[in-house]
Amino acid sequence: MISFSNVCKQYGGQVLFIDASFFVGPGEKVGLVGPNGSGKSSIFRLITEEEHPDDGIVDRPKRMTLGYFRQDVGDLKGRSVLAETLAGAGEAGALGEELKVLEHKMSDHEAPDFAEVVDRFSEAQARFQELGGYDLEARAHAILAGLGFSPEQVAGDVGALSGGWKMRVALAQILLAQPDALLLDEPTNYLDIESIIWLEQFLRDYRGAVLMTCHDKDVMNRVVKKIVEIDGGEVKSYSGDYDFYEAQRAIAAKQAEAQYERQQAMLAKEQAFIDRFKARASHAAQVQSRVKKLEKIEKIEPPRRIIEKTFDFKKAQRSGDDVINVDKVAKQYGARKVHDGTSLLIRRNERWAVMGENGSGKTTLLKMMAGALTPDAGKVAVGASVTMGYFAQHQMEQLSGDRTVIEELVAHSPTTNLGTLRSLAGAFGFHGDDHDKPIRILSGGEKARLALAKILFDAPNLLVLDEPTNHLDLVTKRALVKALAEYEGTIVFVSHDRAFLRAIATRILELSKDGKTHVYGGSYDEYVSATGREAPGMRQAAN
Repeated sequence: MISFSNVCKQYGGQVLFIDASFFVGPGEKVGLVGPNGSGKSSIFRLITEEEHPDDGIVDRPKRMTLGYFRQDVGDLKGRSVLAETLAGAGEAGALGEELKVLEHKMSDHEAPDFAEVVDRFSEAQARFQELGGYDLEARAHAILAGLGFSPEQVAGDVGALSGGWKMRVALAQILLAQPDALLLDEPTNYLDIESIIWLEQFLRDYRGAVLMTCHDKDVMNRVVKKIVEIDGGEVKSYSGDYDFYEAQRAIAAKQAEAQYERQQAMLAKEQAFIDRFKARASHAAQVQSRVKKLEKIEKIEPPRRIIEKTFDFKKAQRSGDDVINVDKVAKQYGARKVHDGTSLLIRRNERWAVMGENGSGKTTLLKMMAGALTPDAGKVAVGASVTMGYFAQHQMEQLSGDRTVIEELVAHSPTTNLGTLRSLAGAFGFHGDDHDKPIRILSGGEKARLALAKILFDAPNLLVLDEPTNHLDLVTKRALVKALAEYEGTIVFVSHDRAFLRAIATRILELSKDGKTHVYGGSYDEYVSATGREAPGMRQAAN
């Protein structure tokens, strides 16, 4: 269906891949992985013919339809969410809009082009029906509900939505269009856990092909059956899910390391013989023979190793046993009550995951705990000797765009040794020239890493984290999980990443839209076992 045959692509002096070959068959679900900057987005652009290979062939059927979801959705406004979804849903959506215009024109029986309008209406209507257009609105409602839209949002102005919700509209358009192949670039970035689970089922059931990048390991394991890896200019395919790919990659890396070490040992042995006997005439022939042998040997390149740097964070000072006491707090926005008598006691070293559907008040609760929002009633009391580190998405906006990465860290901690701050930057994925990158050009993931680095460096004994894994790649998530596993303090967090929930949570607070709270003592897996669901507001997928 989509095939790459010996494709080469480079930008200036940067080679993305050489002789890249892989195939995506009809209905196949494929994950595309590789380090940042390895060329994943270029693969998508080559398939959509926005770019062309320097050499080799990218082939796809001429009549094949493509849906491409990317992170830049443009400025959506002027329609309801439903109308925007329908209008962007491929040929059927365009025909639906055209039929409305033609219906209006047919009301004027005296128009000189009336006969042509009627003919075109008949033709468009037949094609619209063939494409299942009369089911389009019902499917749009189902998809928008699956992606977390309330009925009020569906009827409301798309222009009033935040950037993250507009991304959901763009995703809904592509899913509604039902193209032959879906190209999805990080589709889960702005989704809550319920919507992610819904999307997993939708993609598993989807009849077309799927090629996707995704930083959510659970999604990759549940959806894809093949992994295409881009790394160091090479493209390799693995038949299996993400866990299988990681295991195979580890085996291959171990074998490559052993092969390299064996050759190095042999070369060292031969060189030692040459060095020892090169001055002796009696061994001249043997020395010359071994020199020629070494010259002919094809040297194995040292295997590239993924180095996950760590940083020795300062030890958090001990807090009192009662860290935060949330006592009968109430909060409402307009007529909508988000919290109505919520109470919770957070004790030292506990790790609370706050879960709940959109609108249940997760972020509001964290803001009240952090002192960024005042409750309408009740109180939030922070315990003795508690120092707090608060991470939310707005922290990234507060970074100074005119500073470089290292300048931001120096400004945050001016008395700290520069080498220590460079090590801190490295622990969060900023290496070499990255230290001198202006913050204004950083990606969302890079800004999140920098904000987290500042918070963890201060070693507070309470961390309040609102979606800390948003935009983080899998390698950085692993580093963050490792840092938090060694962290000697209390954590309260919201996350849509189930691997992160699994690794960190020791208590679950579930918020309901009716204002009720449910506490589950234990890990995320124990919560799933106790409730029979992975998230509070599970939704059924519908194709």
